[in-house]
Amino acid sequence: MFIDSHCHINFPELAARMPDILAKMAENRVTHALCVSVDLPDFPQVLALAEQHPHIYASVGVHPDYEDTPEPGVAQLVELAKHPKIVAIGETGLDYYRLEGDLEWQRERFRTHIRASRETRKPLIIHTRAASADTIRIMKEEGAGTDAGGVAGVMHCFTESLEVAQAAMEQGFYISFSGIVTFKSARDLQEVAKAVPLERMLIETDSPYLAPVPFRGKMNEPGYVAHVGEFIANLKGVPLPEVARRTSENFFTLFDTAKA
Repeated sequence: MFIDSHCHINFPELAARMPDILAKMAENRVTHALCVSVDLPDFPQVLALAEQHPHIYASVGVHPDYEDTPEPGVAQLVELAKHPKIVAIGETGLDYYRLEGDLEWQRERFRTHIRASRETRKPLIIHTRAASADTIRIMKEEGAGTDAGGVAGVMHCFTESLEVAQAAMEQGFYISFSGIVTFKSARDLQEVAKAVPLERMLIETDSPYLAPVPFRGKMNEPGYVAHVGEFIANLKGVPLPEVARRTSENFFTLFDTAKA
């Protein structure tokens, strides 16, 4: 079986096709998916999907790219995370690729999520792009990760260097690979995937974006996560069932409330 550890099936282009989305998950042996929150106004839709479907879980958080959106507070995130289907805080993190200027608000938002994670003891889903040094620094300063008494988390849709992956894993974090790893242009990332041990790895779609080969350029969906797993199995020279088993076990280890 496979698990899509990060998707956005509440987005309109996928939500409108929900019966088909769920059917293709079953067809491709994708048994569970984590629908990830990106802002608070749309959070009720994320939670509703998790409530309606036993094999769908949810997170609560505000993406670093969302500048003009209600700012979350620690107490608010903690309260929303009390729901049993909420298994993580995020996605959160830093993104210096799309936004310019004074981004201190982004760093403060990241700190808020880390504090909520520590209080709830629910793992963080971290997004980092063109900001890896500050991301790792703030993680350490705020005590994100098991090495500082926090809880584990995941560096989602990972595209950074092996050094960044190692720094995150040292803090107890998992590394999640999306369809990007299947792209011909992603040679450096493929080397990182070879080096990251299976016991620290998750797989995801980040759908509706970043469809893996052979669907690149099309709308992505959770059923396609099996192709990410297949590519990693070939890349690492291990049997596909082993990749499926280990990444699924890692999902339930990290998001331990998802076992219920």
